[in-house]
Amino acid sequence: MTTNMGPLHPYWPRHLRLDNFVPNDLPTWYILVGLFSVSGVLIVTTWLLSSRASVAPLGKCRRLALCWFAVCAFIHLVIEGWFSFYHGILLEDQAVLSQLWKEYSKGDSRYILNDGFIITMETVTAFLWGPLSLWVVIAFLHQKSFRFILQLVVSLGQMYGDVLYFLTEYHDGFQHGELGHPLYFWFYFVFLNGIWLVVPAILIFDAIKHLTHAQTNLDSKVMKTKSKHN
Repeated sequence: MTTNMGPLHPYWPRHLRLDNFVPNDLPTWYILVGLFSVSGVLIVTTWLLSSRASVAPLGKCRRLALCWFAVCAFIHLVIEGWFSFYHGILLEDQAVLSQLWKEYSKGDSRYILNDGFIITMETVTAFLWGPLSLWVVIAFLHQKSFRFILQLVVSLGQMYGDVLYFLTEYHDGFQHGELGHPLYFWFYFVFLNGIWLVVPAILIFDAIKHLTHAQTNLDSKVMKTKSKHN
């Protein structure tokens, strides 16, 4: 709601009227430390698990990739899943995950405005890429033949969603956050989302490399078999 003293909320555009907004009672540092602490525990746990539970030895790069997918599963299923279910009441809700989203929305207010694209994108991410990220971890630990196909599909899906996320806000003129703000724009909006462009791109090329190698070997065997028959 706008008064002579300015809007009674931290979101952009500044003329937004948000009558049901309840400010967070948790400090920013508490929310961020909590998020990164859980992610850190997941990384350490997956790193140890990938050494002890895998049916075949995994290299360091592969184990790091599994740590990535474990964190993705948590973020997609729990954090983005929460948004998918409770996006309509985030402004007034004081649950920890709702406060996390209200904090993040300082960099992109579309999350507290019931934006159609954001709701759709996050719902797909939560209920498709979340379970599949977990399946990637399981598939590599058990050396399933389809593991690189899963890695390719999930990484492509993540990257595609992230590209649309950035482009839609670019099309809107970056009006949903304070352009250039060191925390809200560069860290929340650019850095945290940019990770889902860089890492999936690396994993896409990794999956393509392994799938191409497997297909080349199969083609070679077929040609040798054909030569013997001739």
